[in-house]
Amino acid sequence: MNNSVHLTRRDFLKWSGASALALTAIPIFDQVALADFLGSDEAAQQYGILIDTTKCIGCRQCQIACQAKNHLPPLPEKIPAHETYPEQLSATAFTHVEFYKTGGTDDAPVFTSIKRQCMHCVEPACASVCPVGAIVKTPQGPVVYDADKCMGCRYCMAACPFNIPKFEWNSANPRIRKCNMCADRLAEGKLPACVEACPTGALKFGTRKELVAEAQARIGANPDKYVPYIYGLTQVGGTSVLYLANVPFDKLGLNMKLPETPLPDLTWQVMEKIPAVAVGVGLLMGGIAWLRNRKRGEEEQREGEGERR
Repeated sequence: MNNSVHLTRRDFLKWSGASALALTAIPIFDQVALADFLGSDEAAQQYGILIDTTKCIGCRQCQIACQAKNHLPPLPEKIPAHETYPEQLSATAFTHVEFYKTGGTDDAPVFTSIKRQCMHCVEPACASVCPVGAIVKTPQGPVVYDADKCMGCRYCMAACPFNIPKFEWNSANPRIRKCNMCADRLAEGKLPACVEACPTGALKFGTRKELVAEAQARIGANPDKYVPYIYGLTQVGGTSVLYLANVPFDKLGLNMKLPETPLPDLTWQVMEKIPAVAVGVGLLMGGIAWLRNRKRGEEEQREGEGERR
C-alpha cells in the first residue's frame, strides 16, 4: 500500500468539512450530476436497492424473506408494534426493520420505519482491507464473502463505516456474516428476496444509475413529501443501497457525518497499525482461555475423585 495518500488529521477534517458544506449548498439535481461525475460507468451499471422510507409500513416481510433465504432463525410469531427486532444486525440477522418516533404526540406518536442492511459500497472499505480476498465487490454490484478464503482477522469489521459485518463468536468454525444482496438469485435473473417480498414498493431494485434517476424523479414530483437528499449517493464514495425519507436522515439512525470520499486509502492508514494490537489481544484471549480450561479440568478432576470415594 505504498501508493496510499497520507493525510494529516487536520487535512482530512478540512477536506471533509468543506465537502459537506459544498453539498449542502447544491440542489438535489446538481448533487445527482456530481455523483454521476464522481462515479464510473461501471459503478452506474451495478445493481442496487432504493429504499423509500415513506412507503415502508414496517411489516417486516423483507426481514422474514431474508431469514428464510439465508437459512437463519425465523422471527417470533408476535413482535410488539414499532419494536425493532432484533435490536441490531447480527450473525443471524442480515437485515431488519428499525422504528423511530418522528412526530405526533406522546399519546399518538408517529413512527417511521427503515430497513437496514449492508450498504454494498461502490468502493467497499471491507474488501480493500481483506488480506486474502475473502470479501469482494462483484461486477454486478453485491459485496460478497467467501468463508473458504477467510482467515478470521476481522479487519472488515473494523473498516466498515456502517458497522455491518458480524462475526460468529459462538461458532466452532466462525464466519463473517452479512447481506450479500442475494447474489445467487441475481445470477439466476431473480430479484433479491427482500425486494420480491415487499408488498408496498418501498424497495426498488435496479442499476445504480436507474435508482438515482428514480429517486431524483420522486423528489422532483413531490418536493413537499421528501427531504431533498438521496442518502448513499455520495457517502464514502457512494453506496449501492440508497435511501429516501420525509424526515432528516439522522433521525432515522443514519450517519450524516461520513466523508464523501471512498474510504479504502484512509482505512489502510489505520488498519496497517492493527496487527501489533491484534497479536496482543490474541495473546490475552488465549491466556484467558487457557486459565478457564485449566480451572475446568481441575474441577472435573475433583469431581472424579469424589465419585471414586
